Parts: sequence; structure tokens; C-alpha cells
Amino acid sequence: MKFDAPHFRDEAEALRYVEALRWPGGRVCPHCGTIGGEYATKREGRYRCGSKGCRKDFTVKTGTVMESSHIKLTVWLMAFYLMAASKKGMSAHQLHRSLDVTYKTAWFLAHRIRAAMATGGLTSPMGGPGGIVEADETYFGKVDVPSDRNTRGRKFRRAKHGRGPANKRAVLALVERGGNVRSFHIPSADKKTVQDIVLENVHPETRLHTDESRLYGGLENKLGSHETVKHSAGEYARGDVNTNSAEGYFSVFKRGMKGTYQHCAEKHLHRYLAEFDFRHNTRTKLGFSDAARAKLAVQGAEGKRLTYRRTHGA
Repeated sequence: MKFDAPHFRDEAEALRYVEALRWPGGRVCPHCGTIGGEYATKREGRYRCGSKGCRKDFTVKTGTVMESSHIKLTVWLMAFYLMAASKKGMSAHQLHRSLDVTYKTAWFLAHRIRAAMATGGLTSPMGGPGGIVEADETYFGKVDVPSDRNTRGRKFRRAKHGRGPANKRAVLALVERGGNVRSFHIPSADKKTVQDIVLENVHPETRLHTDESRLYGGLENKLGSHETVKHSAGEYARGDVNTNSAEGYFSVFKRGMKGTYQHCAEKHLHRYLAEFDFRHNTRTKLGFSDAARAKLAVQGAEGKRLTYRRTHGA
């Protein structure tokens, strides 16, 4: 790893770097929104708002995932870079060793960086006229509360070699061909849940590509078209109809979860999905470097907070 940039080595440089990313047009008070009305206090990097109705102190960390942490900005920036540059993720144990911090601190860093990577606010529909979106679902990890019945109320049939969806966490991914992915941890992979998510996120004039799953039946009447490939018959592509992009995303996700993270509590699964989505959506093929990806993650830290009393298993 190369950490030769000044903001990785010097705290004052790190402060200037993050301030430039967050406030390119001048410092903004996170409490009242006043621009350029602050004045410096005796503590470096701490400012006091000059507005009469505010007068509150703030730093570049205020109102971000870094707020209230005593971790140096240089360490934060190195952690952002490592998690942005590692295709299959970086475990808290690896961060702990690489950054020479405690495991608890590394876990704290990792979850807050995942929050910074998460997409916030309103998002535009995927696809569009002539555009292709692939939809696919997978199952990963055991659910916290097991059941002997599926979403239809029927008992699970024993699957060969221990495979199948029985009591596993369901994940749905929508992948725009050549573009971005949106993944969802859903409580159950039933038809209504899956189709509601598809219709909420996909432009109505889009070509939808799926496998032969019954979950998507009827969407041809609500979207531009619905084309399928029949995996059970050994068909994985027919012309430009395939779900290879979605399967490629799941491949990276599962390799990372099994090989890097190894354990993930179900309540945190959506955070890990946000992390893998972020790296996929800023991949090298789309013109992003590791440094540019890390920069975007730092910029995404604003307006997001996570507070935990203790660590819960990463």
C-alpha cells in the first residue's frame, strides 16, 4: 500500500484535505448553515460560528460519520483508502493490523465507513428506453430466527448437498447493464416483495432480464419487456439476454463475505451490501481509481451518523 500522500502522514495536511473536500466554497457551519462566518478557536481545526443565533463550535468531523471520534484524521483517511481499494473488502482484523489500532477501533472505523459508502436520498430510476436491467436473487448466511416453512407457509423440502434457500438470508440485486447495482436484503424472497422493489427502482421502459424464476412473472406487462434465460436447461445467454452481470456481482460479494469477513450478523448485512455496491458502482472499468473511490467515500461521510454502545461482531 502507498501512503506517501501528505494527508496520510501529517494531521494538519489531513485537516486541510478533508476541509477542501467538504467545504470547497468556504467553511459552512453544520449547525445553522452559515457560510464563511466562523472564526478560529485556540484548538487547531475547531471553529466557532459567528452567527448570533448559533455561536456553536464545530470541526470538519461535525455532522459526519467521524463526529465525536478521537481517532486521528490521518488514520480515518488511511482506513477509507484501504476499504475503497480492496475489491473483496477488508476485515476489521486486517484494519487493526494494518493501521496499528485496536480491534474495537477498527470495527468502529469499518462500520462508519460503510455508512459513508451507502447511497442516500432520492435515486433516479435504473435503465430507461432501450436500457437493460438484470434482476437476480441469492441466499447467503443463516437467518437469526430459523423456520421450517417457506414464504408460502409450506414446509421446506430437504435440498441436495445442503443447498437451497431454507432459512437463509435473501438478497436481491438489480444491475444496470454496464452501469450501477442496487442490492437489497429482503425479509423473504416472495413475489410481491421482489416485484415491488423492481417497480420502485426500474424505469417502466426498461428491458428486464432474469432467469426463469416465477418471482418475476407478470412484469412484462409493467415494463418495456421481460426476457429470461433458462438456467435449469443449461442456457446462460441468448443473444444479449443474460444475467451475467448480476451473477458476477454476487460472485464478488460472496467471495468477500466468505473469504474476508467470514461472519456477518443479519442486522448488519445491509451495511456490507452498501459497501459492495459502492465499490461496484465506482469500479475501474467506469474510470475510477482507488484514490478517486476513497475521495468519494470521504465526501459521502457528511450527514450520516452511527452510534454504538459496544461492538456486535463484524
